[in-house]
Amino acid sequence: MYKLVLTVLMMVVWMLMHALQTDEEMAMAALFQGKHAVNRAAHAAAQQLEKEAVADGRLHIDEIAASNAAALYLQANLLLDETGQPLPGTYWRDRAEVAVFEVINDDRTFPYTYRNDRYDYEVTLYRPGVIMILKLTYPRIFTVLEPIEWQIKGAAELVAH
Repeated sequence: MYKLVLTVLMMVVWMLMHALQTDEEMAMAALFQGKHAVNRAAHAAAQQLEKEAVADGRLHIDEIAASNAAALYLQANLLLDETGQPLPGTYWRDRAEVAVFEVINDDRTFPYTYRNDRYDYEVTLYRPGVIMILKLTYPRIFTVLEPIEWQIKGAAELVAH
């Protein structure tokens, strides 16, 4: 009888371990998806040159166009609506929130070191660029893991040819 009880207990432990491993693997995949989305959004935003400044020979990012481009890329890559809510039937469950979106333009001296103590982020830019920090919550599949919320950080510089 004790062998039967031990076998059942071991099966429960094995199932919990398997659920934990599966959730951890899926969390890592979700984190990578979020990081790629932030990197793509920041890069798209950093390429939004202000045409009048280019005509004057300056590299200056249009902040409104940059913000719009970043939002579109986040929506496309994470399958979100305009408010950051996940679309029905998609992987994500909670709203994705852009915590920081900052355009570093040609009014700064380069190289420029951006620091954000609140999110423990520091990056050095060598030309105008964009800083983005996105808050994203992992939609747990099992309840073995504690809830996970990430602050995904990204930066991109203007690519000048």
